[in-house]
Amino acid sequence: MKKIIIIGGSKGIGKAITESLLSNHQVINISRTPPGIVHENLSHHSCDILTEELPVIDVADGLIYCPGSINLKPFNRLTIEDFKTDFEINVIGAVKSIQTYTKALSQSESASIVLFSTVATKLGMPFHASIATAKSAVEGLTKSVAADLAPKIRVNAIAPTITDTELAAKFLRNERMIESTVQRHPLKKYLEPKEVAAMATYLLSDVSKSISGQIFNLDCGIVSLKL
Repeated sequence: MKKIIIIGGSKGIGKAITESLLSNHQVINISRTPPGIVHENLSHHSCDILTEELPVIDVADGLIYCPGSINLKPFNRLTIEDFKTDFEINVIGAVKSIQTYTKALSQSESASIVLFSTVATKLGMPFHASIATAKSAVEGLTKSVAADLAPKIRVNAIAPTITDTELAAKFLRNERMIESTVQRHPLKKYLEPKEVAAMATYLLSDVSKSISGQIFNLDCGIVSLKL
């Protein structure tokens, strides 16, 4: 049974990943709030990853960093503090988590790290300057750290399109907005958290042991297809 550390596994995509792993993995969730799940394979540490020390874990097989932000404003309304906040959440938190648990992951025979980007790094989308900047840094981090930690630890990132989570609820709050979102995507759908969780589970598994330094667009076709 593999031991997986999930940073931010109590809500949204993180919670979906937690739920998908519990049946055959030992899951350690680290977040400010508990995930509201009781399972013999789940333990929880309450922690603000940006301001507090992360708990000591000696051995782990996987690390998933889920915290993110959707701070959408016109560029001329974004402040320097907006950019700093998004960078702290998406990049610095990931760096801190990886540096804290590299030694624990190095004890594993098949360790994997999964980070999260966004399709907005590939598309010029209005109102996305701050988050696209931060997530572009996550993609650079993914590739650089994958090189640094090879061959012992694999590092990959998932870049989802809009996903039906609490974080994105304001963009899916009525039928008109839902229909608009569906029609923008060539596959005429948006993502469910369990779809993203399935990709994360795959990247943690030994089935993907030859994959590292990659960014996976989980995008319902919006990045590559124009219909």
